[in-house]
Amino acid sequence: MAESDNIVVETAEKIFADLADPQTINNDRKDSWQAPLWQALSEAGLPLSWVPDDFGGSGASLADGFALLNAAGRFAVAVPLAETMLAGWLLAQAKITSPEGEMTVLPASPKDRITLDADGAVSGRARGVPFAKAAKHFAVLAHGKDGVSIALVDAAKARIETGLNVGYDHSDTVTLDKVQPVTIKPAKGFNQTNLMLMGGVARSLQIAGALESMLDISVRYSNERVAFEKKISKFQAVQHNLARLAGESAAALAAATSAADAIANAKAFDDEVYLEAASAKIRCAEAAEKGGAIAHQVHGAIGFTMEHILHRYSLRALAWRDDFGSESHWAVELGKLVANRGADELWPLVASR
Repeated sequence: MAESDNIVVETAEKIFADLADPQTINNDRKDSWQAPLWQALSEAGLPLSWVPDDFGGSGASLADGFALLNAAGRFAVAVPLAETMLAGWLLAQAKITSPEGEMTVLPASPKDRITLDADGAVSGRARGVPFAKAAKHFAVLAHGKDGVSIALVDAAKARIETGLNVGYDHSDTVTLDKVQPVTIKPAKGFNQTNLMLMGGVARSLQIAGALESMLDISVRYSNERVAFEKKISKFQAVQHNLARLAGESAAALAAATSAADAIANAKAFDDEVYLEAASAKIRCAEAAEKGGAIAHQVHGAIGFTMEHILHRYSLRALAWRDDFGSESHWAVELGKLVANRGADELWPLVASR
């Protein structure tokens, strides 16, 4: 489906344009824009896009939801939209109805683990949880002696240590100490790696969207800024940098959308999906670092000021690199997959996509 024909994306972009203008938000020191934006998104059913109608959601396809996340990245939206979408999707894997309001997922790192006690309580510590402070509920993946379960947990029952990522958004530490879930059900055929891959692709799409905006902002600025009596876009060095930024943006978008397409059309999280999702997170994370540096170089000193909107995109893109596994983590894991399959299986795996 063409993006222009995607009613989910069109609806989201209209809401973002009306209520999430980056310059307006940048000048709002009291964050008064957040409540109206979240209300509009909720009324449109976007935070629960991936939740079937039977479980309290909108029933949008995976492809539509992924396109929505890319659009959110283009606006550097600083509300828990992606987190609530992921939480609703996780709950739906166990046929648990999603509640209203903001949610996020636990854990948000492949190194953390939540355990399920014999009495059905969940315990554990999850670091770097996006928007945990703002969430009303957590969708929790817990490991017990009989396998993996998915639980809906009241956020008020958890201990939350406030933290901020480099984009100044909440990245908190959540501790669960024998907390009884609102609902808990077994999740057959599901594991923590699946959740990390899904979260990684979500972040890859957001990074790709942010890079698109950084490119647009940088090109526009280069055509406005005059130095030595001519626009800086006429200088060969600036043109070269903008071409590099365009290349990083295109590479990130291609990797992220390919991974999203793989998940949307796959029947399971198999090796092909693993290859696509891990590769997308690695490539998009690299693009966030390189692309952000180029964009700031084009802008010079003004791009580093808090008054300029560029940092809203560059800092969030850098922050999203670490969520659900950094590029270093996925590079190691992808290397293990290739090594375990053997040299003769590498080309068939790559060529299958």
